[in-house]
Amino acid sequence: MTPLEKPLTEIYIQDSLAWLERAVIGLNLCPFAKAVHVHGQVHCAVSQAKVIEELTADLLMELKALAQADPQVRDTTLLIVPHMLQDFFDYNDFLNVADGCLASLDLQGQIQIASFHPMYQFAGTAQDDITNFTNRSPYPTLHLIRESSIDRAVKAFPNADAIFETNMATLRQLGLPGWQALNVGPTPATKGVDEKSQ
Repeated sequence: MTPLEKPLTEIYIQDSLAWLERAVIGLNLCPFAKAVHVHGQVHCAVSQAKVIEELTADLLMELKALAQADPQVRDTTLLIVPHMLQDFFDYNDFLNVADGCLASLDLQGQIQIASFHPMYQFAGTAQDDITNFTNRSPYPTLHLIRESSIDRAVKAFPNADAIFETNMATLRQLGLPGWQALNVGPTPATKGVDEKSQ
């Protein structure tokens, strides 16, 4: 089956899991990710939203589902957003809406939302700075994480505060050619293809 013969939703998830396995886990950018992935506790959801109101509704639904799920079955959620927020600054603005969703469900202190984007850029860095790639995903993505899981992971990994600096060093050593060799971008077949046509 060629990429174009697969449903796009399946391709978005496939690309995101390849990024998780090859970059996040493969480069050890998050020492906590491997265990939940190996145990099948990472839930991937694809939003078909094309306007903020639809994406907000999808986020609220996924937050509720994660909060109500058994952590042994679903520990964390990747909400993949392929149809909007391609501009990083628009995506960054939506994070304020995301925080409002947490507050409206009274989930602050229970769930955190981490941000990943194809054009992620840390404040004070140039767009092509290789360190930005620590947070670059194939599609705009909202990572919903249980606070309790973070607490357990930090206890098991006493040098958690050093992860950020370690990741910067890893990416500098890898360089852009090394990152490109991981092949963790979006499948070319997804570009310019409307989900409705599938």
